Amino acid sequence: MKRREFIALLSGAAAAWPLAARAQQAGGTARIGVLWPGDAPHCHLVWSRFRQGLRASGFVDGQNVAIELRYGAPQQLPELSDELIRLKVDVIFANGDLAPRVAQNATQTIPIVAMGDDFLGAGVIASLSRPGRNTTGLTILSPELSAKRLEVLGDIITGLSRVTALWDPTSGASQLTLTESAAQALNVKLQVLKCAVAKTSLG
Repeated sequence: MKRREFIALLSGAAAAWPLAARAQQAGGTARIGVLWPGDAPHCHLVWSRFRQGLRASGFVDGQNVAIELRYGAPQQLPELSDELIRLKVDVIFANGDLAPRVAQNATQTIPIVAMGDDFLGAGVIASLSRPGRNTTGLTILSPELSAKRLEVLGDIITGLSRVTALWDPTSGASQLTLTESAAQALNVKLQVLKCAVAKTSLG
C-alpha cells in the first residue's frame, strides 16, 4: 500500500473511534459531519479511503451511519461548520489545516478528527504529544518537505535563481512560510501563484 493510501485509510478509521462510543450511547444512526475546504473533496483517493476506513470499523454510509458533507471556499467554512453543529453530528472530520481551526472555534464538545499538513504551525494543537482540546487526527508535517524540495532543486539545477510555486490557500500557510524561508536562505527569488483546486467527482 502506498504511503498516501495508508495515511488516508488510517484517517478514515480514526474517525470511527469517537464515533463508535457516541453512536453506541445514542442507540441510533451515527452522523458524521465532513468539513472540506475547496469546491469538492479534491482527492478522490482520500475520500474513497475515508469511507473504506469507516466500513472496516463497521460503519456503512446509508445503513448505520449518515455522512453530512459540507465544502466551500475558506470564507464559507464558519457557516458550514455551524450548519453541521445544528445537525447535531456525532463527530466532525475536518480536512486541511484551516478547517480544523474553524471547527474548533464552532464547538468545544463535538469530537473533531482532522487530517492536515502542519497542525502545530497552523495552531490546531499545542503539541504533538498533548494536542488538547477536542481534536485528534493525523498531520503529515509536509511544510518541512516543501522546504527540502526547494533545497534539492537547488542541488540539481546549478545557479538556480528563480522558482515559481503553486499554492492552494485552503491548505493553510505553513508550507508557504517555510518554503519562503528556504528560498531566502538559498538566495532564490520565489514567485507564488495561488491556484484553485479543480472539482472532481466524489465517486
